[in-house]
Amino acid sequence: MAEPSEFALIRHYLSHLGANRDDVTLGVGDDAAVVTTSGQSLLMALDTLVDGVHFPSDLPAYWIGYRALAVNLSDIAAMGGEPLWALLSLTLPHVDEDWVAGFADGLGTLAARHGVAVIGGDVTRGPLSISLQITGRAPATPLRRDGARAGDRVWVSGRPGEAMAGLGVWQSPAHRDQPRWAGLRRTFVAPRPRVALGRALAGIATAAIDISDGLVADAGHIADSSGVAIDLASASLRPSARLRRWVGEAATVVPPAGGDDYELCFTAPASADTRVAAAARRSRTPVRCIGSVDVGTGVTFDGRSIADGAGGYRHFQD
Repeated sequence: MAEPSEFALIRHYLSHLGANRDDVTLGVGDDAAVVTTSGQSLLMALDTLVDGVHFPSDLPAYWIGYRALAVNLSDIAAMGGEPLWALLSLTLPHVDEDWVAGFADGLGTLAARHGVAVIGGDVTRGPLSISLQITGRAPATPLRRDGARAGDRVWVSGRPGEAMAGLGVWQSPAHRDQPRWAGLRRTFVAPRPRVALGRALAGIATAAIDISDGLVADAGHIADSSGVAIDLASASLRPSARLRRWVGEAATVVPPAGGDDYELCFTAPASADTRVAAAARRSRTPVRCIGSVDVGTGVTFDGRSIADGAGGYRHFQD
């Protein structure tokens, strides 16, 4: 019998815990929770990174610290919010001050860039893992996963799939330091959370999600939450030249299946094309339309069922 997914565990055991509070506008099930206090809506999200699961063990401490914050910033971006404060829990197998200094430098550099204050947390002993909780200011109407409607267009930022290829570059000693693969390597090592794009899309996009588990899997979360079908146009994915060079013919498979992109997938009415383009220009973020929202359920490519293996990353999948 197959083990339940992390999503099933959350849904069955963790989604309705504790008191039913009136100040919780949006609880479990989106990129961030929304709570309201003193007339202000705040976003709250938490992610954990585990050595050997969420980052290679030989990744420099600077980039582990950077990634620990980047993945949380991406959750705030998906809600259209402004990141403000972070709490850090750091579990270390032993004390290595050089490692901690590098980690702090990477995290602090990205935090300063986005105006985030790290205001507390905990350090303990055990297998290397990092948990970071972030709080941000929500827009008047936060972006959510459940707002897509039939007739909307589906958009994506950046180049999904390049992070997965970048991981392959990092894991290949023969290619890691070659200049021709530097762009792919950088995409994995230093993801660019699309905070500016998310804020620019508030009031324009009908639904949004950050791509951490793979484009198909995360588009599927929008489809499920919104009660719609999403049809992706394979020709619109247009793998980059450097991705095609790295994976060859598999470039048409990697973009929908690859995880760790931390780009935004979002939907918007067809009438909002001009406003989406303006938001992309203001945030200096490349976006492109990759499909449409239809009546129905699930995710398809060009109207056809998706091949096995494109469903994205699952923690408890063998």
